Amino acid sequence: MARILVNLLSYTGTKGGMETYTRELYREVGARDTGHEFVGFASTEFMTRDHGWFPGEVHDSGISGENRWAWAFGEMFAVTRGAKRHGADLVHSPLTLGPWRTPIPAVYTMHDMLYFRAPDLMAVPFYTKPVQWLEKRMAPNAALILTDSVASKEDIELFLGQPADRIRVVPLAGTPPFSAPAEPPAREPGLLLAVGNRLPHKNFEGIVRALALIPESSRPRLIVTGSRGDDPIRPVVDELELNDWVELKSWVDDDELEWLYLHATALIDACFVNGFCLPALEAMLVGLPVLMSDIPVYHEVGGDAVGYFDPTDHRSMAATMTRAVSDPAWVAELSRRGREQAARFSWAKVADETLQAFDDALVLGPRRGRRR
Repeated sequence: MARILVNLLSYTGTKGGMETYTRELYREVGARDTGHEFVGFASTEFMTRDHGWFPGEVHDSGISGENRWAWAFGEMFAVTRGAKRHGADLVHSPLTLGPWRTPIPAVYTMHDMLYFRAPDLMAVPFYTKPVQWLEKRMAPNAALILTDSVASKEDIELFLGQPADRIRVVPLAGTPPFSAPAEPPAREPGLLLAVGNRLPHKNFEGIVRALALIPESSRPRLIVTGSRGDDPIRPVVDELELNDWVELKSWVDDDELEWLYLHATALIDACFVNGFCLPALEAMLVGLPVLMSDIPVYHEVGGDAVGYFDPTDHRSMAATMTRAVSDPAWVAELSRRGREQAARFSWAKVADETLQAFDDALVLGPRRGRRR
């Protein structure tokens, strides 16, 4: 039996998909007899949140995951000290970053390389160089690196110079936000849904500008959820005089989210770059058709169950949106294929492959000293 320290310094309740991954992975791990013991090394923010899903004791690091400087120092040095203090045999960092050096094996889950792939699209440009520096410094410490997609694996090889045999692709899975009905719901005609925080690489502005190209007589309505504070898309909606067609919402409660997933015509995701796409799988699981950017990683997620468009071409986006609200047979087929596609992904498989990586890393031993 190994004692595994799980690095939860980045878990603050504001990290979206990475936190969903961490919860669902360790919920699944806790449902089985792994032969391992797990210890959480947590941010002060995490300690105020429900962590009943974690399969072991959780210890307060005393470090804020929202204080960028304290967090960076903690990732690099405090996790190693915590591993020593708790007698760990292995460290798992499920939220991309981890310690720069450990005397025991480490497994890092690096979800994407967006700070390298699209540095000009990051929300806070000031953080780009520091995050690049951290990722370059800590990656060589990992006995194994797990990542969500082939596209991200290739980026880790390219930008961090890590060998392919130390990187494993472990695709994520969807978690339906509610129990899907047995019978397909009666969907609202001409209603598109977009979800997520307003980070530049997610291209919400592009969706709105594409919508403006569709004639009023056939223009769908668009609901966008997930904003915090003043919505940066509001000036674009006002500029294009689309207030009658676009509704900008903040985070919505479970009941409203369920209504939207059951009644929208389709979910649209127009990201320029990404490491994966959990919302697409979640939509597919409940039968909501999906429209997505024509980028390699989204083909890994969506296969042939998605309506693709060029996220850099507003006319391409507009054409796909128009088809979604005018071709019911097409969206019905997308719904059917989507359920089949989403069923290929499971958290049980994520847990199995992650636990295998832990066992393999324990055999490989630490990579300390193997640096480029």
